[in-house]
Amino acid sequence: MSIASILSLLGGVGLFLFGMSIMSTGLRNSCGDNLQNILEKATKNKYKAVLVGLGMTILIQSSSATDVMVIGFVNSGMMTLAQAIGVIMGANIGTTITAQITAFNISTFTPFLLFIGAIMYLFMKNNMTKHVGSVIMGFGMLFQGITIMKTAIAPLSQSVAFKSFLSGLENPALAVLFGVAFTALLQSSSSSIVIFQAFCVQGMLQYDVAVYLVIGAAIGSVTPNLLASLTANRNGKRSAILNLIFNLFRAALLIIIINVIPLLDWIKMLSPDDIGRQIANTHTIFSIIAVVAALPFTNYIIAIAYKLIPELPEETRALEDRQLVYMNQMANVPPNMAIHQAQLETARMGQIAAENFAEALSCFFDYDSDKVESVEQREDTVNILNHAIADAMITLKALDLSEANLRRISMISIACTDIERISDHAENIIEYAQRMKSKKAKLSKKAAKELSEMADNAMEVVNMAIETFRTEDYSQLGVIEKIEAKIDKQEKSLINHHVERLMDGKCDALAGVIFTDMVTDLERCADHSINIAYALKERDTRI
Repeated sequence: MSIASILSLLGGVGLFLFGMSIMSTGLRNSCGDNLQNILEKATKNKYKAVLVGLGMTILIQSSSATDVMVIGFVNSGMMTLAQAIGVIMGANIGTTITAQITAFNISTFTPFLLFIGAIMYLFMKNNMTKHVGSVIMGFGMLFQGITIMKTAIAPLSQSVAFKSFLSGLENPALAVLFGVAFTALLQSSSSSIVIFQAFCVQGMLQYDVAVYLVIGAAIGSVTPNLLASLTANRNGKRSAILNLIFNLFRAALLIIIINVIPLLDWIKMLSPDDIGRQIANTHTIFSIIAVVAALPFTNYIIAIAYKLIPELPEETRALEDRQLVYMNQMANVPPNMAIHQAQLETARMGQIAAENFAEALSCFFDYDSDKVESVEQREDTVNILNHAIADAMITLKALDLSEANLRRISMISIACTDIERISDHAENIIEYAQRMKSKKAKLSKKAAKELSEMADNAMEVVNMAIETFRTEDYSQLGVIEKIEAKIDKQEKSLINHHVERLMDGKCDALAGVIFTDMVTDLERCADHSINIAYALKERDTRI
């Protein structure tokens, strides 16, 4: 095989992958936020979850993209592992549609698809038309890439060395391992299956060998999800492990089946003279069999994931914190009591946010990677509670309420937003701590002392404000206002001192930027605290 043919093959693979990416992006953009909304609301019924995963992956033409979204939702607590495994299984079926499409030979029309797609994408002003154009253009690139690959690999049929390599794959174990490695390298099972199809069509690969490559490709397809899970929390990692366990189960099951019953003969009978279609059908049928066989055992698969990544005590607490405690029986209580429950639920969320703020400050002045992870997890908890409380408030607003009660609901909702913002500032603070740590930047002793004093004041006013909101005891409002005013003065004086140190060359540049950002975050937390403290206080409406 000449260098030109090798470059042509690489170019074809690149064009295929780029076409897949363009098509996937266009489909997602044309669907807007609907895909994520559908995925987020995937039902606890695992059979419906399979259909959601199947439909999502057919739409965006990427099981990896679906699985990465699943990891994101599990990571944020919006989806359970029981929901995730159904979606993951559905995605494994949905991804087979690519091989089914590429089994058609439409290379004659590929240049026309590219032309139409490019015209729509480049010259049309309507966003939806542009997105559809990118889908058509990506589709054309995909098929053009396949055409280039087929042309490039044709000379390999005459290569003794390549034939010798392929003959080594007649060992099923080696074929499966090669399928795993090849797919992991390409980061796409669809791409590797299409290449295996091309080898078969060119007569370089026998169907019985390609079957084991397909099995290996399913395992290798998990690689992008495992990589995506590296930055996820432990539950996000478990969702990636679920995918791996399922595909290992699938590989073992299918190897047993094809060696016990004449399944491959039946598949070949569906399209006896079209080996490309046989590979596509094999990919689809294998996926369906695996999902049907594994569905009754999803609880066991989840249990294995928990064995591999055990649940820590703090995870149990996080799971409990994310459940509504006071607002779970609102339909059966009088409106006044329901509103009081909303107040208590919001105050509980406030205590979690205050705890997060305190740990973020501790991490800033005494860096600890465990504290970083704890703050990030608690921030997710606050966000989930914020959404859950907001959804429950909708039920409250539908009741026949007095004007005063409607006002209380509105003010509780506003207080929720202020509390959520305090937790956001906590997340900002750990980001500052991480930047300081990674860049080895340090605050001067004087700057650290000033910042620590301001942080103590901010922490005090946050705690007092949340307690005032919870109890509606306004005896400490004067103290809260004094502390908030003190923080305002500290903001100005600390910035002035920072400028002086900067002028005298006593300040590290990065540490100086983070110092001013920290001062701003602390001052804003104090502002949010004032809002929280006054949220439910009756205003004097006299003119």
